Parts: sequence; C-alpha cells; structure tokens
Amino acid sequence: MTRISTGKTLLTLTSLVTACGSYFFDWNETHIYNPNWPPHAKFHNAQTMSMGTAVGTAGLYTLWGRRGPWTRDRLQVSTAAASVYWITQLSSTLFPGTALCDGPWPASALDRADAGVSGPDSGQEQEEQVPVRPPRVRGPQTVVAGASLALNVLAYYLESRRLARGAD
Repeated sequence: MTRISTGKTLLTLTSLVTACGSYFFDWNETHIYNPNWPPHAKFHNAQTMSMGTAVGTAGLYTLWGRRGPWTRDRLQVSTAAASVYWITQLSSTLFPGTALCDGPWPASALDRADAGVSGPDSGQEQEEQVPVRPPRVRGPQTVVAGASLALNVLAYYLESRRLARGAD
C-alpha cells in the first residue's frame, strides 16, 4: 500500500493548484472574458489553462497511479510535472512586452516624480493620471510560482530521503 507522506502531500497540493488554479484566477473578466483582449490572446490564455490541467493531472497520476512501486524515477517525473508550469510562468517574465497583468494603473507619487509630473504631494492639481508600466516581475503570479517551486523542492528532498531509507 502506498504510504501518504509529507512529500507526496506537498506534491499533491502543488499538482492540484497547477491543474485547477488558472481556472480560478483566469476564468473572469480580467482574462478569458476580457473585452480588450484579442481572440488570439484569449487562445493562448486557454492554451495555458489547458496545459496547467494536463501537467497537474500528469503529476497526480505519477504520484498516485497504480503503476508499480514508488521509485526515485516516479518521484522525479512527479516533481517535474508539478514544476514545469511554474517554471514556464516565471520564464515568461523574461520575454519582451510581457506583464503580469493588464493596466493601465494610476501612477503613484513616486512614478509621477520620476516622470516629471506634478502630483498631489506637490500642492498642484493633476488633471490626468499618468499610466505606469505594468508589473513584469513582482506580483501574485511570481509569489505563487515561487512558493509552488519551493514546496516541490522540499517535497523532492523529503521523498528522496524517505526512498533512500527504503520506506514506501
């Protein structure tokens, strides 16, 4: 019988978030129902959502499918499946013109000062808000991706130790 361990539990959680999370975060007016997105952008959003479901499900299958003993090879495949979505999400911040979310956002006082625009702190009224650059690296996506990958590293470490001791 397959033992439910801390490592497998962590990989199960990150695989479930991978498989289902994008539907929670993207099935709304900011993404798939965003009237400002062209159909091709929605196509790629849907593709990404489906990819998350596919790799998350693959991770769950390699974790819990009844296909032989729990081995280091299965652990590696499970960890890779639970991680690849998050690795690609983080790498997407390196592509030109990408942003973690759509804007425009009102500029903060610091952004206005950098742009040479007067703000409320200067005593002058501002008639028009200056849009700022959308976030490219820091945001909820990078926090979730980083946390998921950190949990997967921990899970891999714990399961590797457990397998080295011959436990299952």
